[in-house]
Amino acid sequence: MAVIGIGQCSLDYLALAEGYPEIDTKKELLEWHEQCGGPVATALVALSRLGVGCRFYGVTGDDEAGERIRLSLIDEGVDARGLIKREGSSSQKAFIFIEKKTAQRTIFWKRPSGEALRPEDLGVDFLEGCGFLLLDGLMSEVSLYAAEKARSLKIPVMLDAGSVRPGMVGTARLSDYLVASREFAKGMGWDPVPDVLRRQKDKLGVNCLTITLGRQGSITVCQDEVFEVPAFKVDAVDTTGAGDVFHGGYIYGLLKGWQIRDTLKFASAMAALKCTKIGGRAGIPRLHEVKRFFEERSGERLPDSPGA
Repeated sequence: MAVIGIGQCSLDYLALAEGYPEIDTKKELLEWHEQCGGPVATALVALSRLGVGCRFYGVTGDDEAGERIRLSLIDEGVDARGLIKREGSSSQKAFIFIEKKTAQRTIFWKRPSGEALRPEDLGVDFLEGCGFLLLDGLMSEVSLYAAEKARSLKIPVMLDAGSVRPGMVGTARLSDYLVASREFAKGMGWDPVPDVLRRQKDKLGVNCLTITLGRQGSITVCQDEVFEVPAFKVDAVDTTGAGDVFHGGYIYGLLKGWQIRDTLKFASAMAALKCTKIGGRAGIPRLHEVKRFFEERSGERLPDSPGA
């Protein structure tokens, strides 16, 4: 059964420097990288590297960036037949500034200029063979449509809530797993504390609500359990894509039927390893790499996984 993702895909330009320049000055860069990215697309790449079949639905323009985005997915083993090319339009691009000292990044991005993905672009059988659906909510109409369809077929849905957008709450109510950034929680007026998150989980009707907190790890409310998972300490060089890879690791653990704590620890290990390299995808580990890292750093063993 494949994981299907609907959402953003991007061509990222990444620049590493000692610090952000003042306005109207120049700054020489230490490194320059070009990689493909986007929250859902990168999460699917992470899953593909773990051996999970994936299919992506999104939009590009008919420009060079669009072709690079498409080929990057294909090269990673992700089925990109659902990637729609809008004629006469430009693809999503991002410029990402990375501060060397902190490994934190600032992102400037521009969404694709073509029309957003429409429900009819998906096709009537777009969920055929689907075992899990991942959404980022950017394209609200198609996200709501896909979530409703998945719920009717009893396919679990995860919403990657990076920021508050129109239609996001509606999509969250149709999701089983809401994984939200600190920025999203702040935009919703949520304090990342147990009592508040319990209320919001019950109000939305999701099975599990996770708030990612960067270097501070994450906090999760699932069923009646509330727990925190600390971030693994690494020599981080870039946090770009850490959340996206976290979502991929999260879905992997759910597909394997692991306990939720083990799933979140695995996702945290995935995100930590990603941060050891520049860009959203260069540092995504293979399964044997993340298992070795997890066991060495935590002193625990992950549950047995067929084929692992």
